[in-house]
Amino acid sequence: MSNHDLIKNDSLSLPSTFIGTTGRGTPTFDPPDQITPNSSLNEILAFARKENVSDVHMTADKPITFRQFGKFKNATTEKISAAQIDTLITANLPKNMMAHFETTGDVEYVHTIVGYGRFRMTIIKQRNGSDITARVIPMEIPKFAETGMTDACINLTKWAQGLVLIAGPTGCGKTTTLAVLVEMLNQSRPEHIITIEQPIEIVYEPKKCQITQREIGMHTLTQDNALRAALREDPDILVVSELRDLSTIQLAVSASETGHLVLGTMNTVNAAQTISKLVDSFPADEQTVMRKMISESLRGIICQQLIPKVGGTGLVPAYEILIVNQSVANLIREDKIMQINNVISTGKTFGMKLMDTSLEELLSKKLISIDDAMERATNPNNLQKEMTIL
Repeated sequence: MSNHDLIKNDSLSLPSTFIGTTGRGTPTFDPPDQITPNSSLNEILAFARKENVSDVHMTADKPITFRQFGKFKNATTEKISAAQIDTLITANLPKNMMAHFETTGDVEYVHTIVGYGRFRMTIIKQRNGSDITARVIPMEIPKFAETGMTDACINLTKWAQGLVLIAGPTGCGKTTTLAVLVEMLNQSRPEHIITIEQPIEIVYEPKKCQITQREIGMHTLTQDNALRAALREDPDILVVSELRDLSTIQLAVSASETGHLVLGTMNTVNAAQTISKLVDSFPADEQTVMRKMISESLRGIICQQLIPKVGGTGLVPAYEILIVNQSVANLIREDKIMQINNVISTGKTFGMKLMDTSLEELLSKKLISIDDAMERATNPNNLQKEMTIL
């Protein structure tokens, strides 16, 4: 179904209540010391926040499960039943979304708890009943110095126009990295930022910037609609939560060429694959033109993974950094994307870094295990040789 069809479909509409809450403020209750399948959703999520959990999983006839520092662990000894999950859904899913859930079998929204922040909720129907998955959204945006990115990434926030991409697999912290860059813009440039998200996770407090945050399904029907509208709203900076289809990619590239700085995320594993996906999204007869456009508009790509620390005390990011200089632009334009890794490996003075180099650095600092590094390496054999030398 095309976006035009979506717009014309009279069964689709936006909710009449669309102003959300931030989750900031003074808590009205203390987090429990433990939870059970009979706990309320707010108690479960507040407990998860206290335990530094990234994700909460509630599946019928299984214990409530947490993902903590990349590993799964049972949070309850008792199993939660399908009926108990249904009770949590009925009590907490906004009424305007219940009909959508009953019709489509899945729904996504943000649940807020005063003092405990925001949680991205995904509810689905499956063979044994319904599932609830909650992502614990950070309450504070990290400082750039805390992220481990190279200083060259700071310069990506200084462009007046162009395209900056954050890439990596699902659950690797792309949203947080994107927020770090957006907050740097917010603190340094008196401009207009428009974000297009699904859903809105991190709520920004305007500092030097005016910030407009729009959520697909809440404030606009489609990402395509929102991007087209944004170009008529006098923006300086556009933030797109995910570039996932031809129309969105085309609009983002076009916007980056016409005087806007565009930041977005993609579910790709390295810089070369990210560029290939950008180009390959277009029909074959348009790719030559798009390679030229991308070579002129792309400013940089930050690819990342989150890796458990040795001892299971947290997660540490590993980054691949591509800064687009003339050499990289020429390779994109000439369809020699497979040679980009060579430029990254020799581009240390520009702040570039291969993922395997980042893994080597984390290994040398004894922050991660060799097994975890090997699982995530682009070239495990080379990584093993380098570590043998060290």
